Amino acid sequence: MAVDAWRAGLDLPGRLTPMENFHVTLRFVGPADRVGRERIAAGLDEADLGGPFSFRIGGLGGFPKLRRAAVAWAALEGGGARLEKLAETVEEAVAAAGFGYEERPFRGHLTLSRIRPPRDIRRSAAGRPARIEAPANEVVFYRSRAGGGPAVYEPLERFPL
Repeated sequence: MAVDAWRAGLDLPGRLTPMENFHVTLRFVGPADRVGRERIAAGLDEADLGGPFSFRIGGLGGFPKLRRAAVAWAALEGGGARLEKLAETVEEAVAAAGFGYEERPFRGHLTLSRIRPPRDIRRSAAGRPARIEAPANEVVFYRSRAGGGPAVYEPLERFPL
């Protein structure tokens, strides 16, 4: 995959996200029982998610900041308005299912590496941006399981755009 090849040239520290785990988180829910998951799925099924679109994977960023990054990520560019609208629609479905609203604003990104302890990645960020086109054609409701290695993402339901 083009993103993996671009990331390899950045020489990032930390535990790299396996390519099969690349995804854009529109809304993190946290623990949810079966009824909560069913409510979210029903809300997403009824929501107008819009049609397919594309976005561009851009430059490198870091959370909380480049100078002391615990997470290295690729910015999402182009198609941003569509991506933000999709995240807003998903947010409404999750809130309507009883999970409240996310306090932090949506910041579309692709996690590339988790860095413990945090490190300065400004030198890596000075490299060329990816400029890779990526399709958005579905919303996948995942259950994630962390611990003892890379997270495992289990798709619970898919919603086509």
